[in-house]
Amino acid sequence: MNKSLVLTGMMGVGKSTIGRLLAKKLKIKFIDVDKIIEKNEKKSIKRIFEDSGENYFRKLEEKITLKILKNNKSVIALGGGAFINNEIRQKVLSSCVSIWLKVDLNELIKRYNKSDRRPLLKKKKLNTDVKKIYQLRKKIYGLANFKINCDNINKTEIVQKILNFYEN
Repeated sequence: MNKSLVLTGMMGVGKSTIGRLLAKKLKIKFIDVDKIIEKNEKKSIKRIFEDSGENYFRKLEEKITLKILKNNKSVIALGGGAFINNEIRQKVLSSCVSIWLKVDLNELIKRYNKSDRRPLLKKKKLNTDVKKIYQLRKKIYGLANFKINCDNINKTEIVQKILNFYEN
């Protein structure tokens, strides 16, 4: 197949980790949109949110993601909120194979508790924030071509499931 493979889902589900493994298996380029944004801005996503706000970040994310989506066949890990953007989503759905990586909310909350890199999450209201963000996003994530429930399966199995979708 000659289409790019795009991973979407909540922050912390493993899009970057799985994306790297997929790209290696497929022998194609891996692109982590958040890492490109951080490199271009010379600061973390969290710092961009703090310094310039979410609107600035979303505009930047749209511009950079749409440019990346023009690339030839590669594995692309979107930021957690990128697929919510209508332009990005339409481009992905019309020209790529998209996979929603889904992880149980309690597992995600455990992961978020170990990190303070997530700009939309406040430690004091973590459970409420995560559930609220997920409720807003799940219908849109569900528009991806395929969904993989990543609970109780390992990275190798997740990669294999994606390869099965992608190659068939």
